[in-house]
Amino acid sequence: MAWRIRRVVTGHDAHNRSAFLMDGLAPNIKEMASMPGVALTDLWETTSAPADNTGSEDAAARPVKLEPPSVGSILRIVEFPPDTMWKGADAAKAFESIGAGHAPDKHSDDPMRHKTSTIDYIIVLKGEIHAILDTGETLLKAGDVLVQRGTMHSWSVRGAEPCIVAAILIGAKPHP
Repeated sequence: MAWRIRRVVTGHDAHNRSAFLMDGLAPNIKEMASMPGVALTDLWETTSAPADNTGSEDAAARPVKLEPPSVGSILRIVEFPPDTMWKGADAAKAFESIGAGHAPDKHSDDPMRHKTSTIDYIIVLKGEIHAILDTGETLLKAGDVLVQRGTMHSWSVRGAEPCIVAAILIGAKPHP
């Protein structure tokens, strides 16, 4: 069961006054069928830069996909279970299910190793997770922030508790 997030969204009412437009549990959750315990909760998406703050529609009311539009962003909460829950799962199928069949490193023995055309601000909210790159790895703990700049990377939760991260993904020029 995915960690449920309360999402509060502001905007403007019919008289152009600031108002709360949404307040409740974020409805857009993708629990990865092929990777037990992995869950993505999309809170908001922008499709342009600068972002358009007009309207009152739910910008996250669309299928969950890994990457934002090339000039947009996604605010997401990701729940990573302990490695023992999903190691050996079909990661390729999981990436396909979020429109990212192109992202995995097909030459790696790590099925979660992937690269996107984004800059990602990753904030660890709960638990611990190892960020793994070509040249090494580092342990991130609650309160730590990782700026992931379009690199080939993977994740590993080696403890017994899940790790919850907030991720802000912003479209970026691909690195060669």
